[in-house]
Amino acid sequence: MTILAIDTSNYTLGVALIEENQVLGEYITNLKKNHSVRVMPAVETLMKDCGRKPADLTKIVVAKGPGSYTGVRIGVTIAKTLAWSLKIPLVGVSSLEVLAAGPGRYFDGFISPLFDARRGQVYTGLYQYKKGKLHAVEDDRLVMLADWVEALKEAGKPILFLGNDLPIHQAVIEDILGRKAVLAAHTEQNPRPSELAQIGIEKHGEDIHSFVPNYIRLAEAEMKWLEAKGKI
Repeated sequence: MTILAIDTSNYTLGVALIEENQVLGEYITNLKKNHSVRVMPAVETLMKDCGRKPADLTKIVVAKGPGSYTGVRIGVTIAKTLAWSLKIPLVGVSSLEVLAAGPGRYFDGFISPLFDARRGQVYTGLYQYKKGKLHAVEDDRLVMLADWVEALKEAGKPILFLGNDLPIHQAVIEDILGRKAVLAAHTEQNPRPSELAQIGIEKHGEDIHSFVPNYIRLAEAEMKWLEAKGKI
C-alpha cells in the first residue's frame, strides 16, 4: 500500500509518501505563501525523489479542516481530483487530530491542539492516547479560548497544548491552568504529513463526490452574505 498524504489546511504545507508502514519521504514548510501554486510541485518532487509514479498510489489522505478556509479547500480539491482520476480511495482526517498525533504519543494526559481563529477564538478539540491509539475525548469545535481553558480546569490529568498559534494564547492558558498546562516546544508545533498518512491507513475511503471539507464555521464572506439576506 502506497499512500500520499496532503495537508494545506493552515500555514504548514505538508505532503508525505508512506509505503507498508515506512515513511518514504516528507516535504514540509511553514511559510505564509500561496499553497495553490506550491502544493502540486511539492507532490511531483516528492514522488520523483521517492521513485514512485501516480499509478503506484493506492490511497490519498487529506487534512480536511478545520483551518484556513482557502487552505483547506485547496488541499481537499487536489486530493479529490487525484483520487477520482486514479480511481483510488480518498480519506479525510481532522487537521487537529493530525496535530495531536505526533508529540502527544508519549504524553500521559490530554492533548489540546489548537489553531487561532481570531478575536480570542480557537479551533480545538481534546484527544488522548489509549493503548497506542489516538482517541477524541471532545469533538473539534470553534470556541473562545478562555472559555475552553476554564472548562479544562476540571480535567483530571495534565493537558498538552500545541500548535503554531500557541504563543498567541500562551498567557491565557498559563494564567488559568498554571502547572496543569504543558506547552509543546516550538519544534513540535507543526503537523506532520507522515502522521496524517499513518492515521489514514485504517480509515475506509469516502464517497469522492460528496466529500466536503470540515470548515466548522462559514467563511467570512458567506457569513456577511447570509447576514445581509437576513438568514442568520
